[in-house]
Amino acid sequence: MVTIAAALLVAVVGGVSAEPASPSQSTPPAPATPQTAPAPSTPQQEKPKSNEDAKPAPKPAAATDAYVLGFTMQDIDGKDVDLAQYKGQVIMIVNVASKCGYTPQYAGLEKLYKEKSGKGFVILGFPANDFGEQEPGSNSDIKTFCSTKYNVTFPMFSKISVRGSEQHPLFKKISAQPKPLGGEGVPGWNFTKFIVDRQGNIVAKFDSKVKPDDPSLVKKVDELLAAK
Repeated sequence: MVTIAAALLVAVVGGVSAEPASPSQSTPPAPATPQTAPAPSTPQQEKPKSNEDAKPAPKPAAATDAYVLGFTMQDIDGKDVDLAQYKGQVIMIVNVASKCGYTPQYAGLEKLYKEKSGKGFVILGFPANDFGEQEPGSNSDIKTFCSTKYNVTFPMFSKISVRGSEQHPLFKKISAQPKPLGGEGVPGWNFTKFIVDRQGNIVAKFDSKVKPDDPSLVKKVDELLAAK
């Protein structure tokens, strides 16, 4: 029995064909994705300057030219006078009239002139008929009035217009100064007084009501006379 069982076991084992074990099937690795080299960076172009950038910086506004001696005027006798001849002196330019409430200031003007002319001070009188038609006479009439009534010896000039459409260029230049020296409506009335320094520049203004002996006016004249 044992022999038969062994034989049967051999036969069974011999009839079984052993299959070789299948190697494990692994998923092949995916091919490596080639790395793309980074695109070269495009250099940034400088932004072109606009017309606004290209414009130069605005220049500061030029100061108003204060020089007022660049005119040739006619004196009371009709002779040409270059105002530049007075450069180096302290000057008062005053528009005058013979029939004005301020006409008595002629006396104070003459007194001031006599006191300080030796120190380099001069008054230039410009008759005008612009305010209330208070200077209606001729140049000859004005000269006679000033010399006989007030003994005026400071330089007097021919009658001109100091305001309005026929304003003389000298007074256009004066009224073109910034306030308070100039501005619209300057001069405001007869006997407005404009003070000019030794360099020929207008530096101060005193209204009609300010008398020639007013301390503030005299002080300003003295200051300019002291500035050699």
